Amino acid sequence: MTFQIITLGCKVNAYESEIMREKLENAGYQYQEKTNTDITIINTCSVTNMADKKSQKMVRHIKKENPQTILVVAGCGSENKSEIYETFDIDILLGNKDKSKIVELLESYLKNHQKIVRFYHTRALPFEDMTINRFKSHTRAFLKIQDGCNNFCSYCIIPYVRGDIRSKDFNRAIEEAKILAEHHKEIVLTGIHTGSYGYNTDHDLTDLIHEMSKIENLERIRLSSIEITELNDKFFKELKNNPKICNHLHIPIQSGSDEILKKMNRKYDLAYFKKQIAKLREQREDISITTDCIVGHPYETEENFEETLKTMREINFSKIHAFPYSMREKTASARMPQVEESIKKERNRKLIELSNELETAYAKKFLGKTAEVLIEETNEEESIGHTSNYLKVKMKKPLERNQNYLVKLIELENDHLIGEIIKENVKTS
Repeated sequence: MTFQIITLGCKVNAYESEIMREKLENAGYQYQEKTNTDITIINTCSVTNMADKKSQKMVRHIKKENPQTILVVAGCGSENKSEIYETFDIDILLGNKDKSKIVELLESYLKNHQKIVRFYHTRALPFEDMTINRFKSHTRAFLKIQDGCNNFCSYCIIPYVRGDIRSKDFNRAIEEAKILAEHHKEIVLTGIHTGSYGYNTDHDLTDLIHEMSKIENLERIRLSSIEITELNDKFFKELKNNPKICNHLHIPIQSGSDEILKKMNRKYDLAYFKKQIAKLREQREDISITTDCIVGHPYETEENFEETLKTMREINFSKIHAFPYSMREKTASARMPQVEESIKKERNRKLIELSNELETAYAKKFLGKTAEVLIEETNEEESIGHTSNYLKVKMKKPLERNQNYLVKLIELENDHLIGEIIKENVKTS
């Protein structure tokens, strides 16, 4: 039987979709990238209202386009809006647990043809152990090491749909990294709250990175995201001394106003954030620091927003992922006075404009310099990859995927740099 997987949302969902793909292929099912497959799996997202709408729209669309497909729906969207998804014509409906049991669930359905619905409605969940051998859909492999969040930021639904923080066993994570390194030169450590890895165990994230760095074939270790409060002296030392850690960190700030940070229930103020960023740049002067920022959160005034713009310039991020605040039911922010949609839209436009300016300025710093580029896409005319500090680079010739090339960065063109090959198949020191 043929199957397709439609993944919406974050890197954790991408990892979990890849787990389902590998398990199904190992069981004899055939993966296809088209809509008329025998089985369709939709891994949903619920981070914003738009994500919820997109996920639900996708379910309706697939059922309309291919009514005979066996439809499997899972993820944060179905977990958050289970009462809505239970009214849809879905054959196997899950939340965020039991994705690793996809083969058993399908075989049960094929035998009995009875609808399967599984929701646990509890935050106290064990880490669902999954191990993947190869990430077929990406050159960089994602490795999920953590799940859940205990922060309860006032705007965020994710703690309600992902449960309490929990971590992958340390030795299991290392073994999986060794397997992935046989096929991938870069591994991205990911989770819902990645920096909390190892909470209430004998190891933390820095321990995991240090041990992973001993894997000979592995050349790059990238973090999907880390909170500013998790950058401690132990991590700074590892960052300074470990060349395998990518020269890029994504650190969400969410607002550049102390007043709004308090309303958001974030665990720091701007003085602390800036102090930590300064320490970070002491370890690596040219590190790329990207961030997430929400505009139009309840109570945000024009003065608060102007302060946010000023803060973004002062910290000098290399990119800002800007989001208009999206009201999520069940969260504290949903009970606060809301900012008008038109105001949120305009503030978001201004923040994106600033992000483009900062991104261009950061990229220009590297013109004329050399960098190692890991090739991720290639065709007869050009190849595309990223540097350690996540600059997108194009070379106007076909190159080998999953190989590092030493290139000279000669020109900035729209959202990417143009590179000239200096040396092929280099290995990160």
